[in-house]
Amino acid sequence: MAGKLKRGDLVRAVQEKLVDSLEAKASDNRFSPYLFETKGEIVETRDEYALVNFGHVPTPNIWLRLDQLEKFD
Repeated sequence: MAGKLKRGDLVRAVQEKLVDSLEAKASDNRFSPYLFETKGEIVETRDEYALVNFGHVPTPNIWLRLDQLEKFD
C-alpha cells in the first residue's frame, strides 16, 4: 500500500505506526488529531518520505514516512 502513494494523493497518518516511531521520539509525541482525522495531500515524495499538506488547518507541511500514511477514503 505505501509503495502506491504518490504526489497528489489524499492521505491521513496511521496512528499506530506514528506513535512509537523514531519521528515521535525525536520531538513532541503528542500528535494533533487532525493528522489522523483530516485529509492531507502529498505535495512531494523523497525516498521513503512524503511531504504532506493538511490544508484544512493552519499548519506547516510535515514530512512523514510513506508507511505511516494511508489513502483517505
